[in-house]
Amino acid sequence: MKRTHHCNELRPAHIGQTVTLSGWVHSRRDLGGLIFIDIRDREGRTQTVFDPSDLRKELFAQAAALRSECVVSLTGKVRQRPAGTSNAKISTGEVEVAVVALEVLNMAEVLPFPVDDPEVANKVNEELRLQYRYLDLRRPEMARNLRTRSKVAIATRSYMDEQGFLEVETPTLFKSTPEGAREFLVPNRREPGTFYALPQSPQQFKQILMVAGVEKYFQLARCYRDEDLRADRQPEFTQVDIEMSFIEREDIYALIEGLLKRVWKVALNVDVPTPFKRISFEEALNRYGIDKPDTRFGMELVDFTDEFKTSTFKVFSGAIANGGVVKALNAKGLAGATQGQIETMTEYAKSFGAKGLAYIKVENGEWKSPIVKFFSEAEKAALTAKLGIQEGDLILFAADQWLTACEILGKIRLYCADVLKGQGKLTIPPDQFNFLWVIEFPLLGFDREQNRWYSSHHPFTAPVASDIPLLKTDPKKVRGQHYDIVVNGVELGGGSIRIHQPDVQKTIFEELLQIPPDMVKARFGYMLEAFKYGAPPHGGIALGFDRLIAILCGTPSIRDVIAFPKTAKGTCLMTDSPSTVEPKQLRDLYLEVKVKKPETAPAAPAKP
Repeated sequence: MKRTHHCNELRPAHIGQTVTLSGWVHSRRDLGGLIFIDIRDREGRTQTVFDPSDLRKELFAQAAALRSECVVSLTGKVRQRPAGTSNAKISTGEVEVAVVALEVLNMAEVLPFPVDDPEVANKVNEELRLQYRYLDLRRPEMARNLRTRSKVAIATRSYMDEQGFLEVETPTLFKSTPEGAREFLVPNRREPGTFYALPQSPQQFKQILMVAGVEKYFQLARCYRDEDLRADRQPEFTQVDIEMSFIEREDIYALIEGLLKRVWKVALNVDVPTPFKRISFEEALNRYGIDKPDTRFGMELVDFTDEFKTSTFKVFSGAIANGGVVKALNAKGLAGATQGQIETMTEYAKSFGAKGLAYIKVENGEWKSPIVKFFSEAEKAALTAKLGIQEGDLILFAADQWLTACEILGKIRLYCADVLKGQGKLTIPPDQFNFLWVIEFPLLGFDREQNRWYSSHHPFTAPVASDIPLLKTDPKKVRGQHYDIVVNGVELGGGSIRIHQPDVQKTIFEELLQIPPDMVKARFGYMLEAFKYGAPPHGGIALGFDRLIAILCGTPSIRDVIAFPKTAKGTCLMTDSPSTVEPKQLRDLYLEVKVKKPETAPAAPAKP
């Protein structure tokens, strides 16, 4: 029986028609001698009715033997549901199908977890869901996520095509460039001892495409990083990779704002206002303590360095004397924080090297803290005025070097927001999307342990033109033409205007990053060579496609928007990979695996 309609298609206009539906048994109910079966396909579901007075005994018995997730095809006549039995929760809820023929295409065993009840399914252990991913993907929530992903991919390609971009596929077998994250290596059988690397991004290829005259390139690129995983990371992921020639930063801003406006409209029917707000890296850290700030709520950091320069509280004045700063934030309404919550915040501070966390609880008209006795009346007045201190507030401090102090309070700010949301004291609408560009990052950071500079973004990022003379005299003051696009505290992507002058790129590699010339030639020689033959000014960006879809779907984990994701340990529980391979495969690759055997306890001495 070939189906005539999908399971979300029937409406009152179809009443009286004979139809054939195919799909999975979503649920079965026996009521007063009638059997009601909801049949489901990827589009939705329809109620069907088996009436013993209209059916052969064997067909009715066949329906009675069905269980959830059996695959069936059935034929019947569409009719209006009886008065008072309509189901407004589904699009087909005004009609039902009176079945006259049934074909069981496949029986299903009892499922390891239900897929028809979202409240129960959402409580199922994630490892079990990943082990039976094909069942998990049947859930309407997961099917919706995959549909959204597909719609956004199509919208992205359509938009980029309208803007004159060419979609170009770049290789997934690349060479090792270990300056970035840890790579996945692929042994080369033809030349034993040599390896490919799976690309962490198409960065170098897309810049070469600019030299090749492509001018406008994009790709939904697969990328690979062998790093520790979190909710927003996977060993293999997808990014919207973009590169353009003859542009400035403003061109990238306009392009991406247009793309995200299109995507939000297609996926959520939300009109995103443009242009997006822009703030500098320094302002983001000063106000929010993080370079990907969530601006949907306040609780901003406030600087008190001037007020505490001569304070008798030596923790503050001493930090300032050592070139540091004093910053504070007001977690309004959180004076009742538990000891456990205070300890969590203290551990956050210690994780950045602080010895502890200074705080004040404002309760019953009193400032409760052992540090208050060291504050002068002028210092108290400044705190009250600049923080708007009121009854019930919790004031938190950080006194350290500027970046460390910002990062401490930045992390605590997000923690406090989560606590306040849990208490119902902070409400953020689910459909609020605060986009912004974070710009003017420092080009370089300094690694004190290795006593050398490193790229804040990547070594191909161009310095701000007016800062180029500072590269050799004062590198820390050099700003990069780097930009990040952020929404609701999530970094959707980042990019930069690239270095296209071979001499500047050579200076970055050899003099600042201290990569030996022979290593520069081995890793990037082909790129520097290409730049000699007329590299245009160019720049680009990469958006994390999985993160983008997770935000649109309202899920905190990108695993929920990837068809077959890995666990936090990088394993696929469904296929049981990675796995061992046959000895012959290793011999063909000239590889020998040396795995440390688990230690066994020494045997007990024999009894005399």
